[in-house]
Amino acid sequence: MARLPFPLVDEISRHCLRDDEPETVHIEVHLPGRIDHARLRAAFHRALLRHPRILMRQAPVRWWRRRYEWELTATPDVDPVVFPPPGPDALVRARERALTACPPLDASPPVRLEVIERHPDAADGTVLVLTLHHTALDGPACLRVLATTAELYGGADNSPAPTPVRTPGHTAPPRHRAPAARPGPVRPARIAPDTTPVRATAHTNGMLITELPVPTRPPGDEIPAAKIPHAAARTAPPTVNDQLLVATCLTVARWNRLHGRPTAPVVVTMPVDDRPRGGEMPIGNGTRLIPVGFGPEERRDADLLAADPPDPEAVARLLRRTAARTRALKATRGSQLGLPGTLLTLPVAPVGLRGAVTRALRTAAAPWTSTTLLSNIGRLPYPLDFGDAGRPTAVWFSAPARMPRGLTVTAVSVGGRIQLALRWSHALLDDAAGARLGTLFAASLAATEGAAP
Repeated sequence: MARLPFPLVDEISRHCLRDDEPETVHIEVHLPGRIDHARLRAAFHRALLRHPRILMRQAPVRWWRRRYEWELTATPDVDPVVFPPPGPDALVRARERALTACPPLDASPPVRLEVIERHPDAADGTVLVLTLHHTALDGPACLRVLATTAELYGGADNSPAPTPVRTPGHTAPPRHRAPAARPGPVRPARIAPDTTPVRATAHTNGMLITELPVPTRPPGDEIPAAKIPHAAARTAPPTVNDQLLVATCLTVARWNRLHGRPTAPVVVTMPVDDRPRGGEMPIGNGTRLIPVGFGPEERRDADLLAADPPDPEAVARLLRRTAARTRALKATRGSQLGLPGTLLTLPVAPVGLRGAVTRALRTAAAPWTSTTLLSNIGRLPYPLDFGDAGRPTAVWFSAPARMPRGLTVTAVSVGGRIQLALRWSHALLDDAAGARLGTLFAASLAATEGAAP
């Protein structure tokens, strides 16, 4: 049986697992039609064989071993496709399981696909709830497997759509680019807690899923050519991802202002996925984590940005700086978790010792951990055409919300709408506070649309 050493991200995650903090990624796909049970089970099992890297389990390990290893299996150890009894609360219960019940790492594959029918949101439709253990896999990898499942189930081509090409300005970009702000030695802002005493010590997750209109992208900056020779007459406008980053920054600043917290720099961790989207896509944890810092310039505009509503000109300045930062950061290559992560996973000491050091460093570094994480899939890259069951009317993702961040924001665009999921640790927010934070995020995203160019 083939064995593979844990990659860097998998090992760090494995070291930091806790029984009371779920490490699940949840993917929810709403289809307008009904699914044939036998066909779906057969299609999903065939998709697993098309992507054999997903058929893995953790090999037994002792603390003195130098590596954790994945065992690749020829077939699943357990049937990952589940058909819970239908009913009015079936989807609610499936979402709860997606947040609390990790598929085990010692059984192949570490995923669970639940098929939910006859729920109040779509009496004649079907919801696919895919839950994966984030130590083994990430959302884009499992979405690729689900696209293969759709192709095998419905018979339609589910190749990824070509990446949209954004039309640049008229000529070359300006010679002077805004620097990419990285978090410095100053401690990032922490989200102000708002929870009941009963929830304050719980590390379970809560979740809010909602649908928002895709904000109109602001126009680029008009640069008089006579004043800036050899510069573009027009720079590229901020992307929707930039607007989501700014909305996240505004949400944190305004939330903390409402809770009496002093101003502090916001740092948002942004996953970037450089993998191809076709059938050859590597399966596993393949995203790079990039910190996007909002620092000195934003502190000068802190009162304007945290106002209700935020000042449009201050938001416009923030959008321009964010667009320049993200373009520079995405162009910079590096390891997935940087040099510290690489050093922590060198097999020079037993995994038990490396795990203890990793957990101790994670605790010590907690005050310097980024404020929150924003994962934006962008436009749904696959048709996910399930034949007679139809194409998705909505898709939601959610990522684990572990402390000290305690909050993750995930977004995907489907049919001209943003499917947004907020997920929080109950040690940080209770469900009522999470709902209020969601309302504040929607208002902050709308503020990026009305910002002056």
